[in-house]
Amino acid sequence: MMMRLLLSCAIGCAALLGPARTQAQTPQVLRIGMSSPVSTLDPHFYSTSPNNTAAFSIFDRLVHRGADGRLQPGLALSWAPVSETEWEFRLRPDVRWHDGQPFTAADVAFSLQRARNVPNSLGGFENLVRPIQDMQVVSPTVLRVTTAGAVPSLPSDLSFIAIVSEHVGKGASTADYNSGKAMVGTGPFRFTSYTSGDRLVLARNEAWGGGRPEWEQVTLRMVSNIGARTASLLAGDLDIIEAPSAADLPRLRQESQIGIFAVPGSRVGYINPIYAPAAEAPRITDSSGKPIEPTPLRLLKVRQALSMAINRPAITERVMMGTGSATGQWLPPGSFSALPELGLPAYDPVRAKALLAEAGFPDGFRMTLSTANDRTPYAAEITQAVAQMWTRIGVQTAVEAVPFSVYSARGARQQFSAYFGSLNNPSMEAGLLLRNLLMTVDATKGTGTYNWSRYSNPSLDALSARAISTLDDTRREQLLRQAAHQALDDVAFIPLYQFQNIWAARKGIGFEARADELTLATGAHATPQ
Repeated sequence: MMMRLLLSCAIGCAALLGPARTQAQTPQVLRIGMSSPVSTLDPHFYSTSPNNTAAFSIFDRLVHRGADGRLQPGLALSWAPVSETEWEFRLRPDVRWHDGQPFTAADVAFSLQRARNVPNSLGGFENLVRPIQDMQVVSPTVLRVTTAGAVPSLPSDLSFIAIVSEHVGKGASTADYNSGKAMVGTGPFRFTSYTSGDRLVLARNEAWGGGRPEWEQVTLRMVSNIGARTASLLAGDLDIIEAPSAADLPRLRQESQIGIFAVPGSRVGYINPIYAPAAEAPRITDSSGKPIEPTPLRLLKVRQALSMAINRPAITERVMMGTGSATGQWLPPGSFSALPELGLPAYDPVRAKALLAEAGFPDGFRMTLSTANDRTPYAAEITQAVAQMWTRIGVQTAVEAVPFSVYSARGARQQFSAYFGSLNNPSMEAGLLLRNLLMTVDATKGTGTYNWSRYSNPSLDALSARAISTLDDTRREQLLRQAAHQALDDVAFIPLYQFQNIWAARKGIGFEARADELTLATGAHATPQ
């Protein structure tokens, strides 16, 4: 409550300064307020939305995505399967790197190989290129890619991978990208400067193949504090911001100097039990403090009880104030392989308590639910709400909220009992989450990249593998739906809600809201004031 009062005060005070600062702003300079920090400029080191926003501002991809998530030509003008295990990509001619060197198919082959082998990478890209067995540079504008098996999602998968230059990137380390030394792309903006945790400054690439960008200079400012971000917009210090506070949206919509841009997102928020917690993880104990081994979260009835105890609509309506949609699955309605017949999971705390008793825990137990406090909007508040709901059925739950840098490192080492997290799914089909979050960890197959929980179900693995390797769209969708049902029936994880992606911009700035939540400067444009 105190935070909301402070935010309202900040909005009210800053609004007094808004119009004067806005009028003085030149339309060729764009200042973006990001909700989470860019942790690295190495475009292949760690896949997060802030990192990808930075990377895709400077580097192009073979295949781009439109704001609606549909695939579009990028550095590749076209792509097509030559056989069940071979794809051919025809590239744009006459593309040049920011330093003037010509772009060729050899750069693409180098990039796809590099994405697989970045030292100490935190993940997100290696699994996408793992199926690639061979690449043949047929000509400077033709690349053939051979995969270990049928990979119908290959063009979609490659839409996540930035293409870097071989002549600059060969031998370049992550530190070379972070320093700017290796930041030579073909994208809409050139690298100017980077201050870790503060800002990334970009300059227009006059020769970009997608057309001359509107903005001469773009600054991505990292402003994690939601109140400070909104106040900076109203004061005229920022032109567009990500994820304004839901509590402030009614007021912002009434501001004549502010525009709101929103679209249903492709990210799902969920709770994940840890099936094989590390020794350093908070222990789950009985009421006397005695550790329970193995973790009770391995029991289906316990997971069913925890899911049933969560009032999802209450979270989206009261905590998120309407900026999310309660769900029991991980795809937005209407998406390829979504489950239209699947309703919202029942909220039934009485039945949840009975399930706990049936599982052998009539008195419940004690546990800790962890989350990042600087990554996902309302993560700490949502985690606290879930903890209260679980406590009501006898699962005494403490909340642990830590910075994302700590959260991601500990999560990857299974140093939680359970955690609240989220996963963006721009592919808009079930296979991406199955492969990354629920399939058994296997580096040789590129599965389980974000499977921090160490969930492992051989039956689901086999069904998911069949689904994601099926070329026929109709059959693939059937298999993906079967796999989704199996995972949800097993309560492998607990989906809570789907995000709504929201931006606020000062008067005179329009923005193309994106389902993939990236805040790309190419989607912003000056409008008549």
